[in-house]
Amino acid sequence: MTNDIATTPTTKLGGFYPVLATQDVAASRDFYTRHLGFEVTFEADWYVSLRRPDAPQYELALLDHAHPTVPEGHRAALRGGLLLNFEVDDVDAEHQRLVTEAGLPEVLPLRTEDFGQRHFIVTAPDGVLIDVITVVPPSEEYAAQYSGRHADA
Repeated sequence: MTNDIATTPTTKLGGFYPVLATQDVAASRDFYTRHLGFEVTFEADWYVSLRRPDAPQYELALLDHAHPTVPEGHRAALRGGLLLNFEVDDVDAEHQRLVTEAGLPEVLPLRTEDFGQRHFIVTAPDGVLIDVITVVPPSEEYAAQYSGRHADA
C-alpha cells in the first residue's frame, strides 16, 4: 500500500535534542553540568537548556514534569525507560572520574562487549541511565552486522 502524502519534511531541521521530564530540575542540572560537561544556556525554575561547550550541537533540556506546558496525562516524572549514550575516547578514564572519584551509582560495571563497546552505566538523579561508551572492534560474529562509521572501529 502506498501513501500519497510526502514523507520528506518540507522544512529544514534547526535542532533536535531530548527533553527529560524530571522531579528535580536543579539536581538534574547540577548532575549534567558537574559530571557530563554541559553548560547552561537558559534557565528557569521549571526548564533548563544545556549544551556541550566543546560540541555545541549536543544539547539536552530538563523540564519539571508537572509544568502546565506538559499535557495533562503526560505529567509523570521520568523514571527509567531512557538510556543516554555518551561516546568518549577513553571510557576507562571516565569510569575512574565518574564512579571511583565522584561516586556516581554504577548499575552496570565497566566491561567490554562482543558487539563493539567498552562501557559502564550510571544513573542520573532523574532515573535516566547514562551509558558511557568507547567503541572498540566487535567480535567477528558482530562485525558483519555493522555498516558506516562503526564498521571498522
